[in-house]
Amino acid sequence: MKIKKILALVLSLAMVFSFAACTDTKVDEESSTNDAVSSEGTFAKEGTIKIGGIGPLTGDNAQYGVAVKLGAELAVAEINAAGGINGYKVEFKMEDDIGDAEKAVTAYNSLKDWDMQMLMGTVTSTPCAAVAAETEIDNMLLITPSGSAIDCINPDTAFRVCFADPAQGSVAADYIKSNNLATKVAVIYNSSDSYSTGIKDSFVAKAAANGLVVVAQEAFTNDSATDFSAQVTNVKAAGAELVFLPIYYTPASLILKQANDMGYNPVYLGSDGMDGILGMENIDTALVEGLMYLTPFMETATDDVTVNFVTKFKAAYPDQTQYMNQFCADAYDAIYAIKAAAEKANISADMSVSDIGDAMKVAMTEITLDGVTGSNITWDATGEPTKTPKVVKIVNGSVAEA
Repeated sequence: MKIKKILALVLSLAMVFSFAACTDTKVDEESSTNDAVSSEGTFAKEGTIKIGGIGPLTGDNAQYGVAVKLGAELAVAEINAAGGINGYKVEFKMEDDIGDAEKAVTAYNSLKDWDMQMLMGTVTSTPCAAVAAETEIDNMLLITPSGSAIDCINPDTAFRVCFADPAQGSVAADYIKSNNLATKVAVIYNSSDSYSTGIKDSFVAKAAANGLVVVAQEAFTNDSATDFSAQVTNVKAAGAELVFLPIYYTPASLILKQANDMGYNPVYLGSDGMDGILGMENIDTALVEGLMYLTPFMETATDDVTVNFVTKFKAAYPDQTQYMNQFCADAYDAIYAIKAAAEKANISADMSVSDIGDAMKVAMTEITLDGVTGSNITWDATGEPTKTPKVVKIVNGSVAEA
């Protein structure tokens, strides 16, 4: 009997250990989908710093949200492999807002339930402005990678990595003038999107100041972003030599196609929302040949920071390189900006959200970041970054400096 009892005990313990091992393996597999971004170092302190993210992971703008998610996850993995922030492990969780303001606020509240301490997001401007109003109430740090509307950073704890809308419009008008690209210009913009209208307004004002003639301003909305025949007809009839497109690349690709079908092939210049158009599935590269757009990131740049980022991204996500664009790079820099400021402010995992916000809003103005989207990036108290945009051009199916 004693022998049977001993054998039974041994078997029971073996089953327990076996079940535990299986459970651990399942958790590990669920927590990381790619070995290249799952390595961790050792952490000097107990506790976790939780950074939330919000953006469109599904829906019409999912390509932007997914790019941001991948860039942020890559940065977090690197930071954790090097020992975390101030010795604490970093956790990152991103919620889907489908590019909708109401859903973005719901996502924000969900992340608060997760005990988020800082927010990297949101991705698009209108949802970001709605969430910024919530972070102001909570005094939570917000750093948006790509929300370029003015309202995105109204709170004094809000910052952005991308360029503001007015800056893009002014830079575009100056570039046209200084390079003698055209004298008659037109704009096709999304009147239901604050990102697009903000850039359009500043472009039109600066174009007039530069002596350019804006012969047409053609609008569309999210609900009509499939047929642009009327807009193209109007800018063609107005004699526009250059069409400025302060829009995202999905509607832009349709405009280029429909204009080409109508025999209209002006010079095209886009805003940073155009970045990633070459990564679109089944894109006709002949249609985008010669397209220029503003961007803080160019995959083919030869500086060490860009080369290292591109190499790491391709190793981590070999099947998702279509997302290696400005949005991904902005998110990568946003996480590293959080790290630099958190270390400057000596943030600890047990601090309250509001105390972290108070400390970070000061520290963000005291750091300098050599990032993928610019070197010597600094931030002022308004939350705006200081860096210089690039103008790139698609040549032979690849992006090159214009």
